[in-house]
Amino acid sequence: MRFVQASKERTIEAIIYPLLLLLILWCVFLIDRLYYLDLYKFGVKPQTIEGLKGIFFMPFIHSQKDYSHIINNSVPIFILLSTLIYFYREIAIYVVLFIWLGSGFILWYMAENPFVYHIGISGIIYGLFGFLLLSGFFTKYLPLQAISLFVAFVYGSMIWGIFPTEERISWEGHLAGFLIGLLLAVAFRKKGPRPPKYRYEIEQEMGIEPPDFEGEWKEKQRILIAQQEELKKSREKEQKMLDLLKENESQDAQNNDADNNESKSSPTIEIKYHYVRKNNKKRK
Repeated sequence: MRFVQASKERTIEAIIYPLLLLLILWCVFLIDRLYYLDLYKFGVKPQTIEGLKGIFFMPFIHSQKDYSHIINNSVPIFILLSTLIYFYREIAIYVVLFIWLGSGFILWYMAENPFVYHIGISGIIYGLFGFLLLSGFFTKYLPLQAISLFVAFVYGSMIWGIFPTEERISWEGHLAGFLIGLLLAVAFRKKGPRPPKYRYEIEQEMGIEPPDFEGEWKEKQRILIAQQEELKKSREKEQKMLDLLKENESQDAQNNDADNNESKSSPTIEIKYHYVRKNNKKRK
């Protein structure tokens, strides 16, 4: 019951917070577009003191000329941020803040042209992309690995954004966000959800030696094989004794037959006694 309740809360947070961020982005964009406030001046201006404020305000500002910039950023920021909040609820705020400030500072320091303003939330998008892409493989947790593959499949083409392909695209901001995301994935590799532990893993952590079922099975197999070999030897020995007895009986039978044949072939000897009868009567 608690698990279901926690899952519902996590789902609600993963939807509400990205929607609130999108609401702020669109409100700032519409106000800037309707009143021509030129909020791009609050973007990052590289290597200038004036441009440092853009580290904090740059993600809120988009081009006021058309809707394509903010629309192209709205969908990926909602999906990636929702994924981060749902699966990495405990560290989500730290990941976003580090990507936000770290990518902005690297952009301010690394970009060469000091006369260009960098605006938009795409640096954070690339940071979330890099973090989710790599962190799932560190956790060895199948659902997060599936998320990493999903991110790579859906937003894999974003990788070209870190190269200077178009003049008006802030590839430096994309590269900075992507690198920060990868570094955070390494730094927080022991955070986030983990695969469920089996009983033997818990026992090993507690210092309890689990039963060696494999060793017991091998010992039983060894005993069984030894018994079978002993039984086989005893049967072979009995068979040899039976064969020897049969051989002796056959030899005795042959000897008896030979004696019988000899007795039949030899003539019968009779003894006759000759004697003279005495005449007890006297002749007259």
